[in-house]
Formats: sequence, structure tokens, C-alpha cells
Amino acid sequence: MQKEPENKSNQIPEFLKNERLRKLTMILFGAVVLCTAFSFMLNAVLGLIILVLSIITLVVAYDGLKQIASDTSEYISDLSYRIKRGEQEALIKMPIGILFYDDHERIEWYNPYMQWYFSRKDILGKSLSEVDEELAEQLKNHRDEKKATEVKLHGKSYSFIVQKDINAVFLMDVSYYAAIKEQYEDSRIVLGQLFLDNYDEVTKVMNDKDLSNLDNFITNTLSDWAREFEIFLKRVDDDHFFILAYTGALKKLEEEKFKILDVIRERTSKRNSPLTLSVGIAYGGDDLAELSRLSQNNLDLALGRGGDQAVVREIAGQARFYGGKTNPMEKRTRVRARMISQALNELMMQSDDIFVMGHAYPDMDAMGACLGLSRIATMNGKKCWIVLDRDNLHSDVLRLLKALDQYPAIKGSIISPKDALEKVQKNSLLIMCDHSKPSISISPELYEKMQNRVMVMDHHRRGEEFPDNPILVYIEPYASSTCELITEMFEYQGRDSEPINKIEATAMLTGIIIDTKSFSLRTGTRTFDAASYLRSVGADLGMARHFMKESVASYMQRSHLIERTEFDEQGNAICCGEDGRIYDPVIAAQVADSLLGVSGVEASYVITFRKENLIGISARSNGEFNVQVVMEQMGGGGHLSNAATQISGKTIADVHEEMLTIIKNVRENQE
Repeated sequence: MQKEPENKSNQIPEFLKNERLRKLTMILFGAVVLCTAFSFMLNAVLGLIILVLSIITLVVAYDGLKQIASDTSEYISDLSYRIKRGEQEALIKMPIGILFYDDHERIEWYNPYMQWYFSRKDILGKSLSEVDEELAEQLKNHRDEKKATEVKLHGKSYSFIVQKDINAVFLMDVSYYAAIKEQYEDSRIVLGQLFLDNYDEVTKVMNDKDLSNLDNFITNTLSDWAREFEIFLKRVDDDHFFILAYTGALKKLEEEKFKILDVIRERTSKRNSPLTLSVGIAYGGDDLAELSRLSQNNLDLALGRGGDQAVVREIAGQARFYGGKTNPMEKRTRVRARMISQALNELMMQSDDIFVMGHAYPDMDAMGACLGLSRIATMNGKKCWIVLDRDNLHSDVLRLLKALDQYPAIKGSIISPKDALEKVQKNSLLIMCDHSKPSISISPELYEKMQNRVMVMDHHRRGEEFPDNPILVYIEPYASSTCELITEMFEYQGRDSEPINKIEATAMLTGIIIDTKSFSLRTGTRTFDAASYLRSVGADLGMARHFMKESVASYMQRSHLIERTEFDEQGNAICCGEDGRIYDPVIAAQVADSLLGVSGVEASYVITFRKENLIGISARSNGEFNVQVVMEQMGGGGHLSNAATQISGKTIADVHEEMLTIIKNVRENQE
């Protein structure tokens, strides 16, 4: 066999394999050659001597460089060994758990720290879910995450990382730092405002002795509550308190769902002086001025929803609601109606023209309110445009539009959203009627274009979604309808202007009748006063009944929905329309109302398709259960006993299942 040629690189001395040493040797050798050659040129003897000395120098340098290379190689070898050993020691002894698993999540290897985590059990080859269900669940939840995540396992906090490409899990115990973080979070400042909703109404008829006793009772009860949760509470007015606390106390308050609301309501009722509280809480920031502003906004939101509730919100977070178990008590006054009317008149006079707009798929309350505001604008000498999308209108609104054929001036002021966008001027005013959520307006685009000059008039409880900078807000959850609120404003208009006419008065009266279910729900003395006024200016009950008539198809559709209703033991009546079939939203609402008349029914829900890919829910209750909370969690809103929502992109079955889960959670929280 032919011998393979020897690798020339193996014949090179080891130290010459080092690039820097090789260059140094070449420089030294070159210098010796030049020096020797120059010496021979001067003198042969001198050159011979220099040659001998150069050879000796080269030999010494060779040995020295060789020793240096040997020492360097030995040092590098020792260092490499120590680094590799350190890596192995760290892998085995460092306080980080490392676990490798196969494609079937069977444990293949783990380091000693992980063995301590598993209480030194023999777990090799076993399924991770069999060994530790919590760890297996965290692996499932965080398998695709790139960054470390803090998780809770068996009462401790860990930094958890999954390296998916090599099937590895890394755990680091961060309980100490998590405790410090939790302590820091629990010690952040919370600012709040507490308001006695109806203090003025309750105390205005009291004598000095009863008033003093009530004040003492309220002060002592709230002081005991504040002391229990380590809260600083300061009374700044007869019906207004300031709250300063830490987030740790806020957590406890939320855990017991602001029980103080129930305590005050129940105990003052027993004293024949029924009072309710509204609370606005803000936290999560270092700017005290911003926290103060947000806490006031939250209090306004609680009051706008009818009071008797707490609103908690972190800066840049979502609001959380507690309480709101009772129907709001009527406490608005004619003074407020007069002030709002005067402010509205001034706004109209400062505007080029006015646009009024109800919610999508408007009902008679929204249409009547728009017609009423249009008449008020005319009384003030201003042009008013009623924005209406004529697609998918209910039969009562269609009959109203047909009746408006006899009133060409009014009919000519009804325009489409597209036309409204073209007519908007710099100083135009937009009035949102019968709703306060821009997303459910007939034209959200018109709102976006006019959002700096917007007024809100509504009788529903205010939700978290609300115009950013409204010029004027008139929200009265105590009113039966928006038409009732607007009717009261006619008293404060000029006598020389053209009064409200028959069709406008009839439309507004119809809106009141429908929203009160023929004066049987949410009806107060002011409701009858408004209805009486509308009758006195020409409202026609016969025409109102004509507007409210339903067709044979509507009657059959309502009967069909009632037939599909299911009743449960909790007092819920739930009706689900056929998947894909379009139902009239007004008929769905009528079915929800009628189901409350069944013995044992506490709340009713009707789930139907309003149009393709859009599902609507009409929810009603007898006042014992708050359906507003359920609808809010599904993206809607309304009143305690009357609420609704719209959901897109889901099936009837999906919405039904989601709603049942929310109802169950709400009932558990209220118990």
C-alpha cells in the first residue's frame, strides 16, 4: 500500500503555528541576515564573529520563543478546561431549573435544581402532565412566547421560559422579587371621590335634630369603614367626601365588591332616610393632578349611570363597576331643565346650523327626540338637519316618515349620513339623541368630523364609551325617555316663534308611550306632565296607535319567537331566533317585554339576527336582577331593567353560551 504523503504542516514547530510569533521570528531572522551580510562587506573577520554571535542569538531566541509558545498553549488549555468545567458546574448547580422533554412531553433530562422542584422524585421518562399538571399547563400556555413570563407554581413565582426548538423549559425562582414588586404595587396612591347621591332631597324636609342625627350616622359609618381598610377619608362638603388610600386597600374593597354601598342604602332605609352612595376611584399613576381628574370623571360616570355604584379605573385602563343594584330615584328638577334649555338655546345661536342624530336602527323615541330638537332649532331661527339612514327601519318609523309627506318642510330636513357629511360647516353643532356611545350612532363618521362640537341628550345610563369633549351633556337616567326630556324644554322657548305642530307632538308622545310600555314602566309624575303637554299642543292618540300598529307578519314573527323561548330555574326566559334568519329588532324587544309577564320570570333575553353577521340581544328584568351589567360585558348597555347589545361575527349558539356564562358570573358576584 502506498504511503500517504506526510502533512507538511505537522513538520512546523508548534510555536510557529502562532501567527504573531511566526512574524516575530521572521523579522528577527531577517535582521540577523542583513547585519551579517553588512559585517562581511566591511571585514571578513568581523563578519565571521557577527555570524557566530547571530547563530547563538537565533538558537537562544528559538528556545525562548518555543518556551513562550509552550506556556501559552498550556495556559489556554488550562483556561479552556476551567471554562468548560465552570459551564458544567453552572449547568448542574446554578439556581435555575432546566428540563428537557421529547415531542410527547415526556421528561428526558433535568438538572439538580429541577430535581429539588420535583421533591427529588424519580420522574425520568414520565409525562409532564402526569408529574406536574400546573407546569404542563404553563408549558401549553407559554410555548410560543419568546420572552420570559412570570408565572405562579405551587404558591411561588417563577420566571418561565420555553425554548421550543430544543424542547427545553427554564425556571428561575423570583418569589423574593415578586414580593417586593407586589409590595410596591400595593403601596401606590389611590385617589377617590365619594358622593351622597340624594342627600339634598332627603334632608331638605328634615328638622335640625333629625339632620344632625343623620349626619352623625353617615359620618360614623363611613369613618368605621375607612378605619377598617386604612383609608384617609375627609368630608369636604355636606354630600361630598375625599378618599386617599393605597392600592392594597383598593384590592380588598374590590374583593368585597364595595359592600359599603349596600350598608349605607340598607341602614338609611331603616331610618326612613334612604341614601345611596356613588364612588369614583382612580389609581395607577404618579401624577396626582391626573389621578384627581380621573377620579372626578369616574364619579361623574357613576352618577350618569344612576348612582348607587362605584367606578374604579386605572389610568389608561378599563372601568370596573360595582353596585348599581337599584333603579335610580328621580331627582332631576325643573331648574336643571331650564338651565339646560337656556344653554342649548345659546349653543344653537352660536352655531351655523344643527345636526341631530339618533342611534342606529332608530326607534320612535329617537325619532321623536330628533323632531322635537328640530322644532326647538326652528324656534331659535336656525336650520336643523335630521340625519337618518333609511335602510332597515321598523314599521312604526316607516309610518311616521309616510305621515311626514304632508309636512314637506320637515321631510326636506331629513337627510342621509352622506349628505350630512357634505353639509357640515366650521361652526355646525351635532346633537346625539337617545344614545351617548359614538360607535352606535347612525353615522360614526359624522361624529368623528364634528367631535369638537357635540352635545349629548339621553335617558340611558352612561357607559364607559363616551364623547371625549362634549360641549353640553344632558343625561337623566331617571327620565322615561329622551322625548320626555325634550318636551320639558318647550316651556322655556320664546312665545313668538312657531310652536310644535301635530306630527311632532304625536311622534314624541308615541316615543314616550313605547318606552314606558304604555306608562307601566319607568313612569314618574314628570312623564305624565310631558304627555299632558303634548296632548295639549295637538298630539293625536289615534295617530300614535296607528304608528304602533304591527303587521300580520310582525305578529306571526313575535309568536314564533315566543314559541322558541326556554325557561330555567333561576328565573331566566331565554329566546334564541333561528340561526341566519333576520328578525325585526323592535319585535325582539316586544318579545322580551312580554316574557316578563310570565309567572316566575325575573329576566328575559331575546337573541336574534338583526342583519347578516350582526346579532342583537334585547334584555329585560323586573328590577330584581341587573341586566345592564350583563349587556355591558357583551359590549352594550342600558338600564338596570332594560338593556341591549349588538355582536358581530358570531353564531346564535356562541352568543347564547357566552351570555349564560356572564349571567352566572354576575349572579355569583351579586350574592
